[in-house]
This record gives sequence, C-alpha cells and structure tokens, in this order.
Amino acid sequence: MKYLITIVGPTAIGKTALSIALAQHFKCEIVSCDSRQFFKEMTIGTAVPNQEELQAAKHHFIQNKSIFDNYTVGDYEKEALQKIEELFQTNDFAILIGGSGLYVDAVLKGFDEFPEINPEIRSEVNSNYEKLGIAFLQEKLKVLDPEYFQKITSENPQTLQNPQRMMRFTEVCIGTGKPYSSFLNQKKNNRYFTPILIGLDADRQVIYSRINQRVDIMINEGLLEEAKKLHPNKELNALQTVGYRELFSYFDGEFSLPFAIEEIKKNTRRFSKRQLTWFKRNEATKWFDYAAPKSEITAYIESNI
Repeated sequence: MKYLITIVGPTAIGKTALSIALAQHFKCEIVSCDSRQFFKEMTIGTAVPNQEELQAAKHHFIQNKSIFDNYTVGDYEKEALQKIEELFQTNDFAILIGGSGLYVDAVLKGFDEFPEINPEIRSEVNSNYEKLGIAFLQEKLKVLDPEYFQKITSENPQTLQNPQRMMRFTEVCIGTGKPYSSFLNQKKNNRYFTPILIGLDADRQVIYSRINQRVDIMINEGLLEEAKKLHPNKELNALQTVGYRELFSYFDGEFSLPFAIEEIKKNTRRFSKRQLTWFKRNEATKWFDYAAPKSEITAYIESNI
C-alpha cells in the first residue's frame, strides 16, 4: 500500500515545518502543491521554503517554472502524479503539502473530463473579455449556465472575479453548446495511493496574528524590491497574487506604502478564510491545532496505515 500524506491549512499556519518533520520521520520526499511557489521569480512573497528547509528534506515543484510559462492546474496534475508514482517506486510514503485547494483536489481526485474547445472560440472569448471586461463573462455564464452561475454566486463568489476561470466556463458553454455544469461530477480518475489528510488550524486571531507577522517579515526581507522587478509584467496571471498586486498599486501611485502593506495583510487574512472554507469541505481531513506535538500527528498517521 502506498500512502500520500497530505497537509493542508491556511497560509502561515506552519505546514512547511510539519511537512519537513514528517518527511524526516517517514524518510520520504515532499511534493509542493502551492500554485505560486512553482514560479522561480517569486520567492519572498510566496514564502518559499528557505535553503535550510529545502536541505532538511527533498522538495519537488518549488520554483520549477517561470511566470512566463503557461502552466495550468491540468499540467500540474499530470506532472505531480508522474513524480508521485516515481517516488512510490522506492518508498511507501510521500508528502503532499500546500494551500491551493484546487491543486490538492487535482492530485487527490482528478478533474472532470471536458471536450477539446476550438481555439478560435477561445480567442474570441478572450478578445471579448479584453474589450468588455469581467462583466461580459459573468453575463454570458448567467445566460448559458444559470444553474452553475447561481452555485458560484452562493458558494464561491470570488470565482466570478477570476477572468481565467470565467473565460474557461464561457468557452466550454459556447464550444459544446452545453452548460459547463453538465460536464461536472462525472467519473473521477482512480488513484493508486491512499491519501491521509492532515489539516492544521488555529483560533482566528492566532491565524491573523501569524499572517500579520509574516507580512512584516516579508517586507523586511525585501518584498518591495522583488515586487518592483516584477512590476513591468504585472498583467501576467502568475502575478495576480496577494502581496504583489497591492505593491503594484503602490508603484502605480494608487496606494501609499503603509496602506499597501495593510492591504496585503487584510487580503491575506481573507484568503486564509477562503482556504479554510475549501479544505473543511473534505470530511476525511483530520484537523489538529497548529501547536499540536508532531508526535501526536505522527501517531495518528501510523494508526491509519
């Protein structure tokens, strides 16, 4: 039996430290599932593990792509599964860690299968978005798939502001002549491993305090300089990320620096709430307080082997 120990939880909760402790205990390697730590140009603002942490346990999918690469969650699913299968050839354990819920689900469950969409339709949808904005995509989805539009509005409203995902919903509806939701919840791909899901949580004020502290550390470590180098490419999808967007607004003269920093803290706190909402949907996850002894978590994993 092969076991994929999966560690989830909000940002700044201590997932990296736990993953290293478990990797050393089970003598295995770590597969990162953080969709922003893939990019080599983004180091400080994505809280990439430092050199000491990277040397303490072997990591995969850390700064292995460029912000200029067109890298999708589907690409990650294929590459991550290939790497995990490779790790399982010599070990019964591997660790998956990250705060990107969609990417975690891609590895654990896979995605519904969609037909190929004519590139001309994709281009037309993209062109209309550039001319008419996100409201065009929202209205299209509302008309073409009212059921799914309503579901997003009530369960995950921030998705309505995500151009990449809204363009995808729209192009599928137009390209197939069917609602996007009609392709959901089909037969999922089988997985050849058993996941053991571990969640880290804390009182909200503890999480918020840790986030505020982390942002201050990032600023002290040079996040401003890192963001300034990336500013000319601010329209890239990879850079639509908390911690960078707010500083781009500062460089553009829209925010003062103190206000931009407070916005980073506020938006990261909001992001952590969305992360917890996503991860708490999975009832198979065993939740631990962030300060729980590592031995307690190890004992739980060993009892499920």
